[in-house]
Amino acid sequence: MATLRTHLTIDRPADEVWSVVSDAGNISAWFPMVKTSTASGDQRHCELDGGVPLDEEIVTNDSQLRRFQYRIVGGGVPAESHLGTVDVLDQDGSSLVVYSTEVTPDELAATLGPAIEDGLRGLKNYCESRR
Repeated sequence: MATLRTHLTIDRPADEVWSVVSDAGNISAWFPMVKTSTASGDQRHCELDGGVPLDEEIVTNDSQLRRFQYRIVGGGVPAESHLGTVDVLDQDGSSLVVYSTEVTPDELAATLGPAIEDGLRGLKNYCESRR
């Protein structure tokens, strides 16, 4: 199983960043690869670049910990197992956002790693432009 982790600091309060991350159906507003997204209950449905469908199960959406976890369960991404985790940590008025992913097959790490990095940069741009 490949394990990925990336992080960055966003110059916005943690509660504000968390409100964006925890809005599961709105990921297409800030994650560049995601073109459309909807969520209902513990399910999120996305369309990626090139019209690739992606079905996810929301595992955790914990406002106290500011932790969001999801699992790829279907669509056009051939994950055998997957768990993505986004943690939003308070850092004296700013936010440290840590995005971790565990995935098999390991070869998917080469695609998911850069996508996750782009996603975090998109989150930073989105949050910091909303001042």
